[in-house]
Amino acid sequence: MENQRKPAPPAATLDINCDCKEYVVDYLMKSFPVRLMAVFTDENRNPRSEPMSDEHGTPVLCQAALAARERMVEQLCALPPIATALDAIIERFGTDRVAEVTGRTKRLVVGSDGRQKLQSRTPRANLAETQAFMDGDKRILVFSDAGGTGRSYHADLAAKNQARRVHFLLEPGWRADAAIQGLGRTNRTNQASAPLFRPVTTDVRGERRFISTIARRLDSLGALTRGQRQTGGQNLFDPADNLESIYAKEALNRWFGLLFLGKLEAVGLARFQELTGLRIESADGGMVDDLPTIQRWLNRILALPIGLQNAIFDEFLGLVEARIDAARAAGTLDLGLETIAVESFEILSDTLLRTDSVSGATTHLLELEIARALKPLTLDRLGKLQGTSGSRRRLMRNTRSGRAALLVPARSLLSDDGTRITRHELVRPLKRGYLSADQLAESSWEPVDEPAFRGAWQTEVDEALSSLKRERLHLATGLLLPVWDKLPTDYVRVSRISARDGRSLLGREVPLHAVGEICNALGLDAAPEMTPDSLIAAVLASGRAMPVKARETLMLKRSLVNGAQRLELTGWSASRLDWYKAQGCFTDIIRFHTRLFVPLEGAAEVVASVERH
Repeated sequence: MENQRKPAPPAATLDINCDCKEYVVDYLMKSFPVRLMAVFTDENRNPRSEPMSDEHGTPVLCQAALAARERMVEQLCALPPIATALDAIIERFGTDRVAEVTGRTKRLVVGSDGRQKLQSRTPRANLAETQAFMDGDKRILVFSDAGGTGRSYHADLAAKNQARRVHFLLEPGWRADAAIQGLGRTNRTNQASAPLFRPVTTDVRGERRFISTIARRLDSLGALTRGQRQTGGQNLFDPADNLESIYAKEALNRWFGLLFLGKLEAVGLARFQELTGLRIESADGGMVDDLPTIQRWLNRILALPIGLQNAIFDEFLGLVEARIDAARAAGTLDLGLETIAVESFEILSDTLLRTDSVSGATTHLLELEIARALKPLTLDRLGKLQGTSGSRRRLMRNTRSGRAALLVPARSLLSDDGTRITRHELVRPLKRGYLSADQLAESSWEPVDEPAFRGAWQTEVDEALSSLKRERLHLATGLLLPVWDKLPTDYVRVSRISARDGRSLLGREVPLHAVGEICNALGLDAAPEMTPDSLIAAVLASGRAMPVKARETLMLKRSLVNGAQRLELTGWSASRLDWYKAQGCFTDIIRFHTRLFVPLEGAAEVVASVERH
């Protein structure tokens, strides 16, 4: 007998777009300005506006605005769907490689056949996903606020997966305490290695507004909870990331001044005022006294076209970085507590500065010799980070030292008079530095071919790996508050010296030139004597004049002559000029005045000879 039953219908195929278009369209329909406004004059003869209505009280709508809204909605709905970050990661790598620890109970996944499937998630799913990541079965973990408390994802020594964590900070939100909770999930005790934190942003400069806010709040949270700003952000952000700092506020005031004078390339005064609604020019033609705050300025910049806001931010950040670089060079950039990891340290001398009469607590000035293990940038790592080819990268070698460097473009600085200073970044195995175009032209850096570059780079890497860098520093430690006003105000750096064997010292660094001043201020006669080498190093580093113990009252200072730094002796008498020249000094007549200099090469021997006689 023939089976007359109809075949079963094919299984339904899901076609769901999990984007947020409906929310944006709803926002446009309700908030897009389409109502005409009537302009009137108030009692002070100032123009004002109010919504227009007809004689029946019905709102009068602008047909052009209605058409513009409809066109925008039409174009928006025609765009392809944009997946959320979580769904995009799962779709790209697959559920067999991504562990998800979130609070959602359902998710849409794409199977191997390309079909969408609606998958339910139970509360136990997060536990299973966490264990799969810690066991190494899944190499990628995505967690939200729901998975950011009470769980650990660090490279635990007791876990199978002890690989170094690379933590991408995506959508940190506005709450600093929640951000700290998330960062703390991958950085805990008993771990095989510390994580690498990677804040994620786009090339839209206006997004720096959000990074700035979380950076400021993290610093504030660290200062309130532990008395250390960097414990909040864990050194995750650069000082230039905080756009609400004193440097950024000073830069913004100067930016307004340059805008008013017409010295900015990105935008003119009239167009900026028209686009943002911010008033910079007063009615009498001058600049207003009450300039917009930086928060208000940042919010208005976000509403500008991306190309324009990027250009404005480049000029503004050029002003910010110029001020931060100047503060860093002067030693006045306050970075909070810095941890200096060393292989070992040795206390060479211990000077008792003060003993508290009530508690008996003491203040000490320690002279330390620290040994650091250098961590050079290898050629392989350089290729991954920067790349060594391309028209914007140049392979360089110093003709005097033979060292290699990769020259890459850097953000231009903006001087206070509006002049753009073109800069280049020199990436070297052990450090990075910046040179202006003029400094580069006058330097000893010259282009070389790739074999010579790679050979010089590898030589410096091998030297760094086979040796320790030893240096001396002075550290004021113990009870510091009673002597804080005696410490130098132009050099504020609090450091923790942490050795590999577990020993550590916490205190404030004291520059060499200030050691004698501190001892004299506290009435001590135990100021350490400076060797010629340390004297010269202190003068060159600080730029401050320091006394030389000789027959005459001499001062050694750093002077800029013809664009080059020199060591100059002052306080000498004309009758002994030939004697100083016989010891190795040389003279130069500048503006009909004979000046006495110490050659940089062999300066220690010359100074030692002057001191002996």
